[in-house]
Amino acid sequence: MWKYGDKIIRPGKGWVDDNKVRHPSNWHIWSTEEKAKYNLKEVVEDSPPDSRLYFWSQDKDGKITSTAKALDDSKGVVGLKTTMKNEVKDQQGSLLSQTDWAYIRHYDTGKDVPAKIETWRNAIHSKATEMEEAIDKASDIDGIAVLLASFDVDAEANSLSKFKEAAAKALDIVVLTGDEIEALTPEQKTIYDSDQEKITVEAESKRELEIKKHPFLSVWPELEE
Repeated sequence: MWKYGDKIIRPGKGWVDDNKVRHPSNWHIWSTEEKAKYNLKEVVEDSPPDSRLYFWSQDKDGKITSTAKALDDSKGVVGLKTTMKNEVKDQQGSLLSQTDWAYIRHYDTGKDVPAKIETWRNAIHSKATEMEEAIDKASDIDGIAVLLASFDVDAEANSLSKFKEAAAKALDIVVLTGDEIEALTPEQKTIYDSDQEKITVEAESKRELEIKKHPFLSVWPELEE
């Protein structure tokens, strides 16, 4: 980010200096010398820590102060381990609920549960147990961070953002930053939104095919009655 005195200014937005002079929204293309002339200073912001692991705050100069969250429950406060295991249980329940109908039908009519549904559910149970046991074994915040990184890799297999990135490259569409989007004219924004819709359609199509290979974190399309 950039600062003019104590005021934060952002690319794509105009600003007014102490002499009441209004500067254009494209000031960020100025040369280094021109920015220095107006006493504009670039402030390098600290990268925020993982909010799942730390409480943190950022001051006006982009500096971050953080405190690691407690691993274990204490005095009525739920710790990280319990929070993470509850998330695993919630995800497991959500996934299993997609095929509960097969077991309800079995109890109501006696019709066998399809073998591939049993296989899929058993895999979900095994994965959830594996994740909870790994959480219990973690001894410090770094150990939890390693687990989250591992779990994130699993989740990335079905992450729509991953497929959107690939779709953008395949369609040769440039994805802009928030500041760049704000600087677009209404006409440019309309075109950009249309391009983003194309990316989404392409990404969802490719993701649906990939989900068949990674059934743990989303619906498995091949599960039929």
